[in-house]
Amino acid sequence: MSATQLTQYAQLSHTDNHIHIALRKTHQVISSAVLNGGMSYADHILNIKVASNSTCTAAADESLLKYSQKLNLNGAVVGMMTAASMKSFRLEQATVQGIDIVVLVTSGLSNPRHVGDHAEHREMTTSTTDVGTINTIVLTSASFTEAALVEALMIATEAKTAALIDAEVLSPISQQFATGTGTDAIAIVNGHGPETVHFCGKHVLFGEVLGRLVKDAISASISWYFDNKKVC
Repeated sequence: MSATQLTQYAQLSHTDNHIHIALRKTHQVISSAVLNGGMSYADHILNIKVASNSTCTAAADESLLKYSQKLNLNGAVVGMMTAASMKSFRLEQATVQGIDIVVLVTSGLSNPRHVGDHAEHREMTTSTTDVGTINTIVLTSASFTEAALVEALMIATEAKTAALIDAEVLSPISQQFATGTGTDAIAIVNGHGPETVHFCGKHVLFGEVLGRLVKDAISASISWYFDNKKVC
């Protein structure tokens, strides 16, 4: 599928095997991604589909790196994996007071959990699968302060939980509403401004818009999952 312009600073490619966001400039990114997760700088954001039985190994980031090389991506890549169908992809975006916000989501619900549920792996340093189930990517034209960047991560996570509760998704462990899955991943891409966002909580407009977009995108994506889970 050919690339389509998301905003003046990013292009999107969406195929049956991946979602690729090409950034026109290098951006700061905070993420839980398999490849270059944590606080990093990236020229590309990549979310690829893998088999549902894929596990976290020392080669997971290498696999993503090889996939990015096949796409001839130049520059740093922040990469996620998911067993969810790329047909679950949903996008929400808005421009408010000159600031762009874009949210991209893929989702599956094979392992919903309520936070604090009994974990299958009983050692504190155990490594488990890094194959994401609900993968969320947020982009904005505005520049976050470091504190606001973390706050945006919080708002997006709360919005995901709200979407799951509205859909009445239950944890099979505790039979309480799921607050996520055991393998979710997220990336927040910091913009270059000129606008600077100092606060991103629920009392400010940016937090309101971000929360609504994330919730709407995840709600639409998990709705597709429920409609198609028997055949996907």
